[in-house]
Amino acid sequence: MAAVLARVHATLTELGGLSLSGLGDADVTKVLDELTTESSRLTRQVCRAAAEADQRRLGDATGARHTHQWWAGRSRYTHAEAARLTKLGRAFEDDLHAPTGQALADGRIRVEQARVIVAAVDAIPLSVKTSDGTTRIIDPSARTQARDHLLNAADEHDAKALRRLGRRILEIVAPELGEAQEAATLAREEARADAGAEFTMRDDGEGRCHGSFVLPSHNGAMLWRHLQALANPARHTDDELRDEHGSWKPLRRRMGEAFIEYIERYPTDATPQTAGVNATIVITMTLEQLLGEHATALLDDGTRMSAAMARRLSCEAGIIPVVLDGEGRVLDMGRTRRLFTKSQRIALGLRDGGCTARGCETTASGCHAHHDDPWSNGGSTDLTNGRLLCPRHHRLAHDPRYAKTVHADNQVTFHRRT
Repeated sequence: MAAVLARVHATLTELGGLSLSGLGDADVTKVLDELTTESSRLTRQVCRAAAEADQRRLGDATGARHTHQWWAGRSRYTHAEAARLTKLGRAFEDDLHAPTGQALADGRIRVEQARVIVAAVDAIPLSVKTSDGTTRIIDPSARTQARDHLLNAADEHDAKALRRLGRRILEIVAPELGEAQEAATLAREEARADAGAEFTMRDDGEGRCHGSFVLPSHNGAMLWRHLQALANPARHTDDELRDEHGSWKPLRRRMGEAFIEYIERYPTDATPQTAGVNATIVITMTLEQLLGEHATALLDDGTRMSAAMARRLSCEAGIIPVVLDGEGRVLDMGRTRRLFTKSQRIALGLRDGGCTARGCETTASGCHAHHDDPWSNGGSTDLTNGRLLCPRHHRLAHDPRYAKTVHADNQVTFHRRT
């Protein structure tokens, strides 16, 4: 064994010393294909050694609770990855999964494919309850058939596609029971997803919120589709798709900006009520703060934002400005109708055609309805006081660092104040 490992070390060292820059495209492709195969073969041997170490309980010598804990400390693998490889190695010791291990050793499949195949075969139940309430025993040979079918499919499908196929493998090897099994599996998964739904969010005190959530898959897909639609490059100009340094914004940033737009544009008449009041953020400021260029506003949760941001959000978001006089008495809590109606939005779209900032090509569907005379400053919500602006130019319209000029053709331009 020592001699074999020495040759492996020597071969890898020799390979690392070879230059790839002088190879043609076909040769680089061949090298990549060969090394991918050899990587799979080597991983199988890693799994075999991990399974042997687990059988011998080598971790006991250091007091480790599990072999993978001991191995992770030696290898600098994460505990999770060490556990996955050890588990896979133990599975290959079973006669049912030995052919899958051999396929990995031969380089036919990749380690993720092997994990999927083992998991799909193990997930086949001993019996299935049918729609008429009777229990049907599944022939043990179904597992062997499922394994062989997935191994053959692995020649053309990656691990993700194999996982989808594995979820319905019983329909192939035992079609008379497959639908009942899938229904039972989906019911369990949906119940688990509903019971495990959670949402956490925290403010870092520096102007940003961080959070995480767990949702049922179909709700996650719905949210992703909504944000993708808002982040669609077709809705934005080149300037909006570039960051402050002129580079293209990565998808994660565009999706983050889409999430902001999703929150700000949520219909206020659809928000739930608590004690008869919509879930609306209330901003408190004095009249001087509302009109000032360098002022702040107080939110009802104790945090603050710039007056410019408050004025922008007053156009469309679920925010109500409460304006106070010098004595702290309420001067104005907003008017009954703050947002443009659907009919008004359609009319603005027909009139403006899209963003009214000169040179902007954002279509009407990607624009906000903006009040020329700010709603927070007494402006009315009507067509003569409204115009369409894309999210970027809507921000500029409320940014005190920029001045806006409305031209005779109803187009607007912005320039930075000196």
